[in-house]
Amino acid sequence: MSEKKSRRDFLRDTSAAVLGAGAGLPFLATTGCEQLQDHNLRGSEQQWAMVIDVEKAKDPAVRRACAEACRREHNIPVIEEPGDEIHWIWDETFEHVFEDQVHEHTPEELMETPVLVLCNHCTNPPCVRVCPTKATWKRESDGIVMMDQHRCIGCRYCMAACPYAARSFNWRDPRPFIETDSEGNFPSEYPTRRRGVVEKCNFCAERLRDGLQPACVEAANQVPGAEGVLAFGDLTDPDSEVSRILAEQKTMSRRVALGTGPNVYYVV
Repeated sequence: MSEKKSRRDFLRDTSAAVLGAGAGLPFLATTGCEQLQDHNLRGSEQQWAMVIDVEKAKDPAVRRACAEACRREHNIPVIEEPGDEIHWIWDETFEHVFEDQVHEHTPEELMETPVLVLCNHCTNPPCVRVCPTKATWKRESDGIVMMDQHRCIGCRYCMAACPYAARSFNWRDPRPFIETDSEGNFPSEYPTRRRGVVEKCNFCAERLRDGLQPACVEAANQVPGAEGVLAFGDLTDPDSEVSRILAEQKTMSRRVALGTGPNVYYVV
């Protein structure tokens, strides 16, 4: 692994320092612990959540299906130059995803296991608190952390505040990097973005509106032998699939000590 940190690693480490020390951006300095607790108590009418089976997701076909489905659904550009990539769902090694869970006796095989990652749609999202234009917000109806690129001014405060490095910044116009058909049409009707704005996973809010599962969930579960690799549902419903899995199986979530309340869980 290169000694030089990637932009994603830098943002992740910066966010941890901001959350842990309570210092950094002036917008964060105005948010006290009492406000944080009140926000947690309010919650949402329902809470969408995702559960990922780490063992089943080892299959490269699963991870590829997730990324490709998400790319088509949201017109995500394919930019291969390091630092300019746009990610909504991707994979990283176990040691980078769960760095607070590994120790000197963690098996090497587990350390190198690829793990799918995406926006955690936190119960208490720090990205929302720091956005000066309210371009990112948490929906009270279902807990999804949304992003409005039209209101984004590109300050990237949300990227610094996110402890999961789940946001991407468009350093260049992304539209030339989106694969189109023979007539020049984009893969879907989802709005394309422009240079200078942040974007991230939205739990496929546009598909949920139509009663569909997120594109990655649908695609991953169609991979032969991978049925059940991704599950999606409402945590406030004790009979939902995600509630059942969390009650019956051993699961983990990322960096829970920070108090963000991530709503993406992993069966390990």
